[in-house]
Amino acid sequence: MNVNARWGLAAVGLGAYALLAHVLVSRDAGSVPALLTLLGPMAGAALWALWRSGNRILAAGVAALAVAVLLNGSRLPTPWFYLAQHAGIHLALAWVFGRTLRGGRTPMITQFASRMHATMPPGLQAYTRRLTGVWTGYFLAIAGTSFVLFAFAPLTAWSLFANVVTPVSLVAMFVVEYLLRYRLHPEFERVGFLEAMRAYRAHQ
Repeated sequence: MNVNARWGLAAVGLGAYALLAHVLVSRDAGSVPALLTLLGPMAGAALWALWRSGNRILAAGVAALAVAVLLNGSRLPTPWFYLAQHAGIHLALAWVFGRTLRGGRTPMITQFASRMHATMPPGLQAYTRRLTGVWTGYFLAIAGTSFVLFAFAPLTAWSLFANVVTPVSLVAMFVVEYLLRYRLHPEFERVGFLEAMRAYRAHQ
């Protein structure tokens, strides 16, 4: 299977996951399938990271909490867990990106770009700084919209935004930025998405 086919299958899988999550939350937010679908991947990643880092006791605590939530999901305010995950992730990303814009720090996108380019001309440095600010604003906007919809709209509307609109907007951000970058700055060295991923992973 070639690379394009694999990416196509991944896109279809992620799209199906997003729609499934929205349907499950809309029908019964406290059901076990809904909890496993929305919170399962994040809990699993946290458990794996804690276990790999040697924090076995903390990992056991997280596992116990996850089991308790599953067993009592119908009696817990589970929508708040979903809000905390969705808005919390984006607020954390806004903080991670935004803090690198402070004086004396290297902006986050500049750090990524330096792993893909042998040299960083001033124009590219300025662009990546601005782009770091744009991504920071995007993450804040997603988190803010999540809070507003959760507070003033039906849960189904919030779920549609969190599970469907958010990933679509994320992909759109990447695509629009890629197209604008080479239209406004043709002098920049062209780097494809796969090359960018390989360069990033090679420097981990």
